[in-house]
Amino acid sequence: MSNLLFSEAEWDFATLDRTLKAIEEIALKDLKLDVYPNQIEVISSEQMIAAYSSLAMPLMYNHWSFGKLFAREEAMYRAGYSALAYEIVINSSPCISYLLEENTMTMQALVMAHACYGHNHFFKNNYLFRQWTNAEGILDYLAFAKRYIAACEERHGRDEVEAVLDAAHALMDQGVFRYRRPPKPSKERILEKRRLRAQHEQEDYSELWRTLPAGIEPPATPPIQDPDEDFGGDMKLPEENLLYFLEKYSPVLKDWQRETLRIVRNMAQYFYPQRQTKVMNEGCATYVHHTIMNLMYDRGLINEGSLLEFLHSHTSVVFQPEFSDRRYSGINPYALGFAMMSDIRRIAENPTDEDRDW
Repeated sequence: MSNLLFSEAEWDFATLDRTLKAIEEIALKDLKLDVYPNQIEVISSEQMIAAYSSLAMPLMYNHWSFGKLFAREEAMYRAGYSALAYEIVINSSPCISYLLEENTMTMQALVMAHACYGHNHFFKNNYLFRQWTNAEGILDYLAFAKRYIAACEERHGRDEVEAVLDAAHALMDQGVFRYRRPPKPSKERILEKRRLRAQHEQEDYSELWRTLPAGIEPPATPPIQDPDEDFGGDMKLPEENLLYFLEKYSPVLKDWQRETLRIVRNMAQYFYPQRQTKVMNEGCATYVHHTIMNLMYDRGLINEGSLLEFLHSHTSVVFQPEFSDRRYSGINPYALGFAMMSDIRRIAENPTDEDRDW
């Protein structure tokens, strides 16, 4: 009796579910991976382009740069100059993985092994992700950020909000903490601060001010007093994080502008570990999908055709052109990361005399 999970290229949700359970059994029992709960979304090519045009986040505030990137990526894809990613995975709990509906069933299995267990395990256990990101809270924070920016556009005008976002986005690369982290307030303190800011903005706002002729400003009101913010003397210079410095110490920013800088700064900090760990993150995920797919073949869960399709994709992913090759464009993080992970396993299981010396 055949144990094959699938034998055709076409997929359906029952096959996806059956294959995911088989992958999960290998990942948790054989590889001993430690992962967040998984949430899988199957999306179209246009949705895939939209997803990585908005920093690959499921919820995101509106900004013209996202639309510009979407228009560019869609034009390149329709003209045949670029291909789509097989998947997008989000560091959250549950870990959200986007699968492209155009993938074959073999590619869906590869992607689930790669993203749902390889990347997921790395997100949960890597020390940089544990130090700098909050997987349990990111989705709630994105929902808050989207609502807040939309409310600011309605209240202060889209041009005003866009000008602040443009300036903040220009400083995103200089808006992260690389070496230290400010004290983390308690959840109760964060909620209280948000309540005070919202209450202050509500008391300060009046629809009448929108009817003033151009050039006439409403009377200034004193800013909300936040005991955690000091706009005075002790600036604790030097400060590596420019967005944090402007948010805390600028004497001219309004409360909503300060919160907008904070939102962009938190987004920049969320993506910081992904840039820092690109090689080992992709190496871990590639090693996991390579091991799982081979074990599935060894156990009769996929056939030779699926194995060859998987190997064709895998070797393309880890291909590293020589420096003199016209196709060379730098180090392939998939190739280097996979080689490092494979070498770590070899050193652990079959060390040489040189390995023991080192």
